[in-house]
Amino acid sequence: MLSTSRRLKGFTESVIRGMTRLSNKYDAINLSQGFPDFDPPKKLLDALKKCVYKGPHQYAVTWGAPKFRKALAEKQSKFMGIPIVPDENIVVTCGSTEAMMVAMMTTCNPGDKVIIFSPFYENYGADTILSGAVPIYVELRPPDFTFDPDELRRAFKQGPKAIVLCNPSNPSGKVFTRNELGYIAELAKEFNTFVITDEVYEHIVYKPHVHTYIASLPGMFERTISCSSLSKTYSITGWRLGYIIAPERIINEARKVHDFLTVGAPAPLQEAAVTALELPDSYYMGLQKDYTRKRDVFLSYLDKTGLDYTTPQGAYYVMADISGTGCRSDVKFCEWLVEEIGVAAVPGSSFFRKPVKNLIRFHFAKKEETLRSAGERLLDIRKKI
Repeated sequence: MLSTSRRLKGFTESVIRGMTRLSNKYDAINLSQGFPDFDPPKKLLDALKKCVYKGPHQYAVTWGAPKFRKALAEKQSKFMGIPIVPDENIVVTCGSTEAMMVAMMTTCNPGDKVIIFSPFYENYGADTILSGAVPIYVELRPPDFTFDPDELRRAFKQGPKAIVLCNPSNPSGKVFTRNELGYIAELAKEFNTFVITDEVYEHIVYKPHVHTYIASLPGMFERTISCSSLSKTYSITGWRLGYIIAPERIINEARKVHDFLTVGAPAPLQEAAVTALELPDSYYMGLQKDYTRKRDVFLSYLDKTGLDYTTPQGAYYVMADISGTGCRSDVKFCEWLVEEIGVAAVPGSSFFRKPVKNLIRFHFAKKEETLRSAGERLLDIRKKI
């Protein structure tokens, strides 16, 4: 029998998507896969309604519709604090998932090494392996999810071609400090390493924490490939609009990879999304306040359950410790949680390189009434264990 690619050996289906299917089966409240249950901004929906009839309905420019790239460049130049040129520094992708894959394939040759912080979003290891590269894992240590500078330096001494930096971090909710980013930047320059960022939660950061774009640090734009998307900021995870921002020499190569992977992102959605990119600063301030309130509501219920957790500094996830329940398997606990409690979470072991079995991940990108319903169900944990 013909064999399939060796690269797929050891791969499993997405644990996150698997938990969504289990949640649907038991009609549970899905706090596993990170998508909202509320609408995008009304201005964005109104713009989409117009595009349904007026178009465009054919291919956009492969690396992004000009109008979309112009609006994106203006927005990101303001927030990143560096000049972004629409025709030189941007590739529009089918979500940040494609953006990360394009970045990996643009930078890495087969056999190259890539540093990945653990815990990590499950795609990073897969992207590395599918690119023919070899992951080097560096631990982010609970409960604060800080890294050991010496361990990170040892990883850089192995000669990696790139390091993946998710900031704010999924699943831990960590926001890297400016000092931490400065240390990573100095190592990247010293060892001539690319930095591939995943910054999809760039606008979901909780006070007093502040998001810093590592590309904005001195000497870093030239070696940073900044990946992000509109999915989380505007609550449109199904639109699949992502992007890469990088120096022109890197973008020229990334365009080739993107072209042969997907040709281009959806033209009518790019047209409509210009409206979102042109929203005033008050929108982002409101977004931060809304998610702060959602976080506080959900954490107040976790407090009542007795589960320990690390307060997220950014993004919309929280890692909870189930050690006190007596259950030694995060997978079994999450299955039980869906079937008996009616709430879906993700087993933490899917995010760690080392065998971590005591953590699970919830997300709180839901209406407040949804979070309160989930919270009331979670209170039954104490009664049933």
